[in-house]
Amino acid sequence: MERPRPSPLRVLVDMDGVLADFEGGLLRGFRLRFPQEPYVALAERRGFSAREQYGALRPDLADKVASVYEAPGFFLDLEPIPGALQAVQEMRCMKDTEVFICTSPLQKYRYCISEKYQWVDKYLGPEFVERIIMTRDKTVVAADLLIDDKDTIKGQEENPSWEHILFTCCHNQHLNLSPSKRRLHSWSDNWRAILDSKRNARPEQD
Repeated sequence: MERPRPSPLRVLVDMDGVLADFEGGLLRGFRLRFPQEPYVALAERRGFSAREQYGALRPDLADKVASVYEAPGFFLDLEPIPGALQAVQEMRCMKDTEVFICTSPLQKYRYCISEKYQWVDKYLGPEFVERIIMTRDKTVVAADLLIDDKDTIKGQEENPSWEHILFTCCHNQHLNLSPSKRRLHSWSDNWRAILDSKRNARPEQD
């Protein structure tokens, strides 16, 4: 009897901070909109939430920085992370590999959802628009790998099916990870080796 073909390796790729330069766009937008206010330089960013860090700097700055990323045009105007577009296009063409963009909308989602779709269409084309997964809870999405810049991802599933690969961003680069957790420092890092090691570590299908 012929052995069944193994299922494709499924890779989820986050959008903000992994494909699109959220932090760079936020800093530029904040300084343009509030030129007299103190700001957090990228080298000083700590923690996933910029709103919390700005609020700690001065309480009223929390709403001000949030107003930047909640404004129309913010997500659409983000620059791609260097190497990201080429990497996911190459990933999509790899044998026995599925890649999806898995991204969380803001709670105030009036502009960001449509702009995320437009951004993907603009930079990656309609074939990737069909591969967008928009969810506030990534733990319920089944996959082998999740490449994401958020250091802690929680949700309904305590043990998600995917392995979280932490993509290095300004707000997480200072973190010391446990030996069991892996980083992807940038798209010039060897992301192919991460996919290959995960593929080889999967149990053989009967």
